[in-house]
Amino acid sequence: QLQLVESGGGLGQPGSSLELSCATSGFPLDWYAIGWFRQAPGKEREGISCMSSDGNTIKYTDSVKGRFTISRDVQKNTFYLQMNSPIPEDTARYYCAAELATVAADCGLSGSLYDYWGQGTQVTVSS
Repeated sequence: QLQLVESGGGLGQPGSSLELSCATSGFPLDWYAIGWFRQAPGKEREGISCMSSDGNTIKYTDSVKGRFTISRDVQKNTFYLQMNSPIPEDTARYYCAAELATVAADCGLSGSLYDYWGQGTQVTVSS
């Protein structure tokens, strides 16, 4: 069974940068589509980025396009979310997720697609 452990996050100032990491174990990372989600207090969980198992398809929700970057290191079985120029509205608990890929060239931003989840890490953006 795939296990996901997140790290990074914490407190960041607007306009700074933060990086989240998600270390996986159990199976090769390139068997899985991967995604990042977040949930702010009182709001529904939101899918913010995903990458297909073949690495060729990447998607972002509109609110983070141009600011956040998803990436992975297959050798390290770790994937990342680089958050540049964060704003207070990015404050949320962030979760990494993975699903065993049935279509190598696709990924989705719906949480219902994902079978494996990290424990979440808090990101707070404030001056």
